[in-house]
Amino acid sequence: MDNRQEVRQFLTTRRARITPDQVGLATTGARRVPGLRRSEVATLAGLSVEYYARLERGQIAGASSSVLEALARALQLDETERAHLYDLARAADGVPTSGRPRRRSPTKAASRYSLQWALEAITDAVAFVRDPHQNLLATNTLGQAFYSPVIGDGGRTPNLARFQFLDPASHDFYPDWDRFAQMCVGIMRAEAGRDPHDRGLQDLVGELSTRSETFRQLWADHDVRTHGAGTKRFHHPVVGELTLVYEELAITAEPGLALLIYTAEPGSPSAERLRLLASWAASKDTPVSTE
Repeated sequence: MDNRQEVRQFLTTRRARITPDQVGLATTGARRVPGLRRSEVATLAGLSVEYYARLERGQIAGASSSVLEALARALQLDETERAHLYDLARAADGVPTSGRPRRRSPTKAASRYSLQWALEAITDAVAFVRDPHQNLLATNTLGQAFYSPVIGDGGRTPNLARFQFLDPASHDFYPDWDRFAQMCVGIMRAEAGRDPHDRGLQDLVGELSTRSETFRQLWADHDVRTHGAGTKRFHHPVVGELTLVYEELAITAEPGLALLIYTAEPGSPSAERLRLLASWAASKDTPVSTE
């Protein structure tokens, strides 16, 4: 990915979303640009207009931490956006992938017996391992049943982004489809900032941009986000509506991989439906691995 273009578009889209009123600036006359002018961002950040213009043209190499912090404050970046700005600056300076350890093959990492045993020890919740490309690498038994619409009949490794944007079944599985689509692209965009030379991710973005107009539009927004924790709604073809909370945990031994756990509030209808799904999975003798 072109780092200068990424920087330029990220800063431009962040500037366009902030109104003068939001930062306490008086407005006079007609404005030709959405959001703030370059000169206004420069003033808020304590930079010269010329220097900020260079930054917005993508020339961010060599920018100090104090400059990046000033930009983050002026553009009202949240923590994920701030981290993304730093990732873009590191890439421009030639610093490799935010100082991450070198990644091993995700497929080999997810097939470790100890990781599979850990997944299977989680019996009352959906648990799965995902890589930065949104590949669903491994699940516990309940996760296999839960993600049956994604996994399908096998073939290549199930991919959550391809399912989201290329499979019509995703609109049934995700009642809040638009929200899920924004989340998916935001996570991928943040990952692209952390590792701009990830060829596999570049190929996936290219494929989805070619085949999905919605993905292409969302990717152009340059919104970034982390998964972390929250609540999601699903409609499973076997047990119906499920409202689940999730936690994402980094797998320290396998940089780049994440363990996600979806659970239901104890005593809730969703908890009962998860138990029904577990019973259905047991009756189907669902295999553990998705590979």
